[in-house]
Amino acid sequence: MESADSFPVIVVSGLSGAGKSTVLKVFEDLRFFCVDGLPASMLARLVELFKGKDENYRGLVLGMDLRQQDFVDDWQSTCTKLGSSGVCPSLIFLEARLPELVRRYATTRRPHPLESKKLGLEQALEEEKIILEPLRMAADLVIDTTTYSIHDLRRRIQEKWSELTEGASGLRVNVISFGFKHDVPTEADMVMDLRFLPNPYFDEKLRLFSGRDKAISDYVLGSEPGSVFIEKYLDFLQYILPLYEEEGRYRLTIAVGCTGGRHRSVAVAERIFATLKNSGYSANLEHKHINLK
Repeated sequence: MESADSFPVIVVSGLSGAGKSTVLKVFEDLRFFCVDGLPASMLARLVELFKGKDENYRGLVLGMDLRQQDFVDDWQSTCTKLGSSGVCPSLIFLEARLPELVRRYATTRRPHPLESKKLGLEQALEEEKIILEPLRMAADLVIDTTTYSIHDLRRRIQEKWSELTEGASGLRVNVISFGFKHDVPTEADMVMDLRFLPNPYFDEKLRLFSGRDKAISDYVLGSEPGSVFIEKYLDFLQYILPLYEEEGRYRLTIAVGCTGGRHRSVAVAERIFATLKNSGYSANLEHKHINLK
């Protein structure tokens, strides 16, 4: 973590109610370490703690706003201190039109940090805008979230920091094998019924094996209809997964099921998992019912 390139440090700030918490969740989903409410004066210390310990995260993201006293004043001195150690933080500034911010506050019923007996909500928002104007001018990216959904925000952030995911997909795919007689996984986004494939259970020589074994994989996928099915299904996934990712999806769970969840579904799930890993996807594999009878 000797430079911003090797371990990015990103600060998310802006007008209260403009979506800072949502943006932090987006970065968290993209495997950044996120902290909200950290005083600017402590940023350099936190970056120092991460040196050499960044294997599990793509970078560090800090949410900062007027809840931290002297945030604006401390920001420049913090940047100077970080720069001397070779770290140049990027700054995202979020804003939205006044009527939309008022609407969001009316929905959440939370007080604005500057709201008081002397300042109503609209006046507090206007005052905050003036105070944060120097920060807005220094921002690397200004986002008006007035009409943005969480998916719009995700796409905007991915576009800005696309170099962080170059050569690897940002979509996390969970592959689950299961048995219909035990239950369909409730977390599944896509379910494929494999009970049309040849069933090794009816061959006494194969019954004790599982879909992890080559004998079962060859039996299920080595000839038609298994060989044709797996080729077409993998082609389908290679087509549809980039479309989910383009839409801003960050996680997808694919469940493949057979009767008991030990033979056919396991063999197919193993092949899907291996193919996705070879294609650069971040994939997980779970055999939910492999040891149940």
